[in-house]
Amino acid sequence: MKEPIRAVRGMNDILPDEAERWERLEELLRAWLRSYGYRNVRTPILEHTALFRRAIGEATDIVEKEMYTFIDELNGENLALRPEATASVVRASIEHSLLYGGPQRLCYMGAMYRHERPQKGRYRQFHQVGAEALGFAGPDIDAEMLLMCARLWDDLGLTGIRLQLNCLGSDAERVAYRASLVKYLAAHEADLDEDSRRRLHTNPLRVLDSKNPAMQPVIAAAPRLLDALGEESLKHFESVQAILKDAGRPFEINPRLVRGLDYYNLTVYEWVTDRLGAQGTVCAGGRYDGLFEQIGGKPTPACGWAIGIERLLALVADTQEQVCPDVYLVNQGERAARLAFTVAESLREAGFGVVQHCGGGSFKSQMKRADASGAAIAVIIGDDEAAAGEASVKLLREERAQQRAPLAQLADTIANLLFGTEEHDT
Repeated sequence: MKEPIRAVRGMNDILPDEAERWERLEELLRAWLRSYGYRNVRTPILEHTALFRRAIGEATDIVEKEMYTFIDELNGENLALRPEATASVVRASIEHSLLYGGPQRLCYMGAMYRHERPQKGRYRQFHQVGAEALGFAGPDIDAEMLLMCARLWDDLGLTGIRLQLNCLGSDAERVAYRASLVKYLAAHEADLDEDSRRRLHTNPLRVLDSKNPAMQPVIAAAPRLLDALGEESLKHFESVQAILKDAGRPFEINPRLVRGLDYYNLTVYEWVTDRLGAQGTVCAGGRYDGLFEQIGGKPTPACGWAIGIERLLALVADTQEQVCPDVYLVNQGERAARLAFTVAESLREAGFGVVQHCGGGSFKSQMKRADASGAAIAVIIGDDEAAAGEASVKLLREERAQQRAPLAQLADTIANLLFGTEEHDT
């Protein structure tokens, strides 16, 4: 006997019971995004590796250690499984001139891939829902994107999700700050861990994001980027805060929040919780005004965020019942088995969810399947019923007598049993 093949580590099957939870959440997310004017865009899972190297940054963990890349043997192209979707959305916007008619609110939902150590809340194939507001320059869109996230937490009944904000300023301000930060960190190099030493001259701002407890005293005493910002950047940041305060939405300023991707500027943020252990970030994003130029487009202001769907599901208390059919169609006999297809399709056309029994079996075993399906009603067709042009109807969750109905009246009979108010014989 051959050894069974298993799923790739960190890439999980989503089985029917769990998939129904995903579907319910996805339906809610789509309706919520539409209510804010965001339209769906679907980009390929595979992109040229150069897209992410250019957009995310060569010195980031994603590009250095986590991205799935390979050479296409058929044409020699260097390709990558997308580790995030913002770069793909911007690439598509440039390629298809989406902003020709004005700013765009776009959204996406799908799988991303990073070669990380699998753990709760972090997988190698994971899923995100995200929104990108392209062509909007002011702080008002930053604030709107934060308020729409707050609305989602309310809609899902989630509590304990905190908003952390920071401002990264302009490219010129970060260059000046970077010089002072490198000077400070170099003076304390003996106190840096291995990762921080590696980042010191490639991506020093990421040192501030270190979660190593031994690094915290060094980080706490480091120069603050907020103190290096000019009047225009500070005004933008203060305007975002003012809108949040007017809306009664609390937040905290985290001057060490820098995000892990190179394309961010001005407003950056994370929504965090203590309920997910080490993987406490539920949603993250910010402004990325320079990304269009990095990818080869015209200068374009933009901002966006992404939410981890697996992490969101871990927070959502699922109180909805299993999705069940209205009818389970039992059939006994050759003639009845053929007729069952016609009856099942006519009931579906009438708007009922129907599971038709297939694979044979005794009447008793079929009725067990009907009960296990969660259906409210069993429709039973034997050769006798088929010959008479009728079906037997039985309520599975109530003690009522089975009744027969002409096939032409079957849909009405079922509707009356499910939704009607008249009395029935018992």
